[in-house]
Amino acid sequence: MEFLRPESLGEALAELTRMPDALPLAGGTDVLVELNFDQRRPAALLDLTRVPELAGWSISDGRVRLGATVPYARIITELGARAPGLAMAARTVGSPQIRNRGTVGGNLGAASPAGDMHPVLLALDGVVEVASAQGTRVIPAEEFYLGVKRNALEPGELITAVHLPADAGPQQFSKVGTRNAMVIAVCSFALVLRPDQRRVGTGIGSAAPTPRRVQAAEEFAAGELPWDRPAPLGDALLRRFGELVAAAAAPIDDVRGSAGYRRHALSVLARRTLTWAWREFSCA
Repeated sequence: MEFLRPESLGEALAELTRMPDALPLAGGTDVLVELNFDQRRPAALLDLTRVPELAGWSISDGRVRLGATVPYARIITELGARAPGLAMAARTVGSPQIRNRGTVGGNLGAASPAGDMHPVLLALDGVVEVASAQGTRVIPAEEFYLGVKRNALEPGELITAVHLPADAGPQQFSKVGTRNAMVIAVCSFALVLRPDQRRVGTGIGSAAPTPRRVQAAEEFAAGELPWDRPAPLGDALLRRFGELVAAAAAPIDDVRGSAGYRRHALSVLARRTLTWAWREFSCA
C-alpha cells in the first residue's frame, strides 16, 4: 500500500488522477477502523492533512465555506455562533480525541446513514463542493447521498468544502443513542427555522438507507407556525409535525434499536427540536 502525502490541492488532485483508487485520509476516524478490521485494502492512502486549501473556513456574502479537513473541535469553538446546528452535532461525535481528528469531509465521504453531520447539512440546504483535475462542481447535500455508504463523487473527485448559510436562524440537533457519549446514533434529527423566509428545514439521520429531508413536515410547519405573533406552540401542531417526520423514515431493526422505536423516537425529537427552536425565535 502506497502512502501519498501531497502538500497542495493541485498535488492531491494530480495524485488522485494518477491513482484513482487511492483512498483519501483526513482524520482517519473511519478509514483506520476499516483498515484494522480488514474491510478495506486500498492500493494507496491519500493523506490530506498537509493540504492548506482544505483546512480553513471563511464567510462571504452570508455563506460559510467550511474546508473539508476542518475538525469537529474547531467547528465547536469557531463556528458555534454562525452555524450552531453544526456545532451541536459536532459535540455529539465520539470522544474529545475523535472530535480533534474527525472532519465533515470525512463524514461526507463515508456517507454512513448514521453520520451526525448529515441531518444538519440537509436542514441548512448545504452544498458539497468537490474538485478534480478537470475542475470544481457543487452538489446539493440532498443529492449527495445515494445509498448506504455511497455518495455522488465521481472517480478522481475529492470533497473540498461544504457551503451553508451563516446566521440562518434558530437551529437544533438531537440524537438518541444507547448511552450519552461516544455512541453511534440510533436516530437523529436536525431542524432549522428560517423566519426571514418563513421556511423550515429538516434532516433525519440513522433511520433510512440515506439521510433525508422531510418535505411534508417542512411545508406543514412553515404554513402553520404563527410567524407574526410568536406564542407557545399547540400540542396538535407539534404532534402532527412529529407524525410527519416519523412517517418519512424507513428504518430497520438492528442491534441498536428496532424500526418501531426509531419512528417513535424521531417523533419525539421532532416535537422537542421544534419547541426549542421556536422558543429561541419567540424570545429573540
